[in-house]
Amino acid sequence: MPTIDLAPMHPLVVHFTIALAVVGVLFRWVSLLGRPAFLSPAAATLIILAAGAAVVSSESGEKAHGPVERVPGARAAVVEHEEWGERAEKALLLLGAIELVGLALFKWSKVRAVRVVAAVVGLGAVFCVYEAGEHGGALVYSYAGGVGIRSGDPKDVERLLLAGYYHQAMSERKAGRSAEASATIAEAVKRYPSEVQLQLLSAESLLVDQRNPQGALEALALVAVPDDSRPLRFQKANLAADAHLAAGEPNQAIAALEEVARVFPNPRLQQRIDRLKTEAGKR
Repeated sequence: MPTIDLAPMHPLVVHFTIALAVVGVLFRWVSLLGRPAFLSPAAATLIILAAGAAVVSSESGEKAHGPVERVPGARAAVVEHEEWGERAEKALLLLGAIELVGLALFKWSKVRAVRVVAAVVGLGAVFCVYEAGEHGGALVYSYAGGVGIRSGDPKDVERLLLAGYYHQAMSERKAGRSAEASATIAEAVKRYPSEVQLQLLSAESLLVDQRNPQGALEALALVAVPDDSRPLRFQKANLAADAHLAAGEPNQAIAALEEVARVFPNPRLQQRIDRLKTEAGKR
């Protein structure tokens, strides 16, 4: 009998666990007011489902952590996320058991005491769920844990690497390390020579990082942007305008923008054209 690979399901299942737990505990606290009557059974149902989802979340996390843990520098973050995930699972299983007791004793005159205990324990469970989610988010967004490898498609890893090049270059540029930013972009272009957006980024780097407007214009002239790609046409036109302005050629900048505006009318583009014409008229 074929086994189900739970690893790719982890990001999906954990969100169900979080939602079920938070809403279930919230319903349990409100249900202590006595009305509306449906809240108490609804709370029990949601919490029991959250306990079941927590088991699947924990199991899928165990299956998914291997490749992530092997990323240099990520092991400690993976372990911390796993520990909070285990705490959340145990807390929700305990809470689910208390809710089952409450359901079994629903005719007991003091069943409210069981529900109060569930509400209090629920706060602890939600805290554990929050911490597991917070550490999981840090693992994904600060360590790229699981990013690019979930589907098993090599193209996803390629996109991850390309994103890494881009963000590294932007970080270097922001820090004032223009030479490093330019070198990072050049390295990315060598690896992905057919990526149009990267070619535009390379031209931008010539303008912004190397202060070479003429080189940027020459690079832009070689970038073949699809005629029907509105965003890329706008990006190329605006870059060309920036380069012409940096080269002291305002009329050419206006012409570059007007060429695209005739094909793709756009209020913001037209505003820039009008502003450039006004500034050119004042000279």
